[in-house]
Amino acid sequence: MDTATPHAAMDTRGPAGRRRRRVRLVVLLVVFFLVTGAVSAAVAKYRGCQEPPPATGSSVAFPIPSGATGQDVVAALDQRGLIRCGGFVGNLLLRKTGKAGKILAGTYDLRVGMSLEEIVGVITTPPPKVPTVRLTVPEGLRISTTYPGERSISSVVADQTGLSAKAFASLADSGRYRLPPFLPRRAGTAEGFLFPDTYQLVKKGLTADGVIRRMLSQFKTEAQSLDLAGGAERLGFSPYQVVIVASMIEREAQVESDRSKIASVIYNRLAHGMSLGIDATLLYDDPTPDGKLSTSDLTTDTAYNSRLNAGLPPTPIASPGAASLDAALHPADTGYLYYVLCPPDGDGVHRFATTYAEHLRNIKQCLG
Repeated sequence: MDTATPHAAMDTRGPAGRRRRRVRLVVLLVVFFLVTGAVSAAVAKYRGCQEPPPATGSSVAFPIPSGATGQDVVAALDQRGLIRCGGFVGNLLLRKTGKAGKILAGTYDLRVGMSLEEIVGVITTPPPKVPTVRLTVPEGLRISTTYPGERSISSVVADQTGLSAKAFASLADSGRYRLPPFLPRRAGTAEGFLFPDTYQLVKKGLTADGVIRRMLSQFKTEAQSLDLAGGAERLGFSPYQVVIVASMIEREAQVESDRSKIASVIYNRLAHGMSLGIDATLLYDDPTPDGKLSTSDLTTDTAYNSRLNAGLPPTPIASPGAASLDAALHPADTGYLYYVLCPPDGDGVHRFATTYAEHLRNIKQCLG
């Protein structure tokens, strides 16, 4: 035992022991250089990611949807070539700005070559407040005023924006506007297509043309949402004709539940070749413009006298809202051919009939 111990210690100091120490040293050096290299590469990548991409002089429209996270924004910036790195490093650089939680939804014009700090400055800065004017146009108004005190789209526009009512009406009725496939050029007027809504308009440089085009654009949005073109085709009418029907519904219906039933009366009478007998169409082209119909007015033969002439009037008679457009596209399935305002049934409620005899009874009961 006493002679074995020094012998074993001598082995650890021998050639084999020295080889093991050299191997361990080589391994340590390899690990050291690998770690050092990885750290150097990571530092180089981090520094490289801080540099903006080469400037090209071009700009990119960069949308940020509501609810987008900083990670979403970094990924999109990387995809559009506006920063060099996305992923972990990009998110790290974004957090380093201290503004990752202050990004605002919107669409921004960003130049290729901007630094991330510059980009973040743009997408976290609220836009300057622009003076606007609020315009609210109710349903059922026509473009022009025909008698003193009548409320029209042009008078509402004049009251709320300061634009000339006369100039607005003249431009809207000029025939220069079209909105395919809804408003054909041959219509000669934008009547029925200036969509009733509330608009927030930029005050500076506001013009009648700008207001008209904004209202037409809103009509197109609503019409596409309702599938006006497809719905009209299914009914066997043109989109323009359906808007004419909707305008009559808008002027006639006073309660929501009557809209689709009035629509059914109009389509049923058209199918039977009957005159529509809707006095609102004659009031649109009132022979004695006073907002009332005299006996002579009822017998005046004009294109808008739907008592004397079968078929639709040549143009819409007012601007219908979405509810009347929807009713014109989805009439109630009835055999009704007549209706009369019936105060005993409720304020603004109409009573409907299939036969003329029934209609006469309704008139007696409703109007006395």
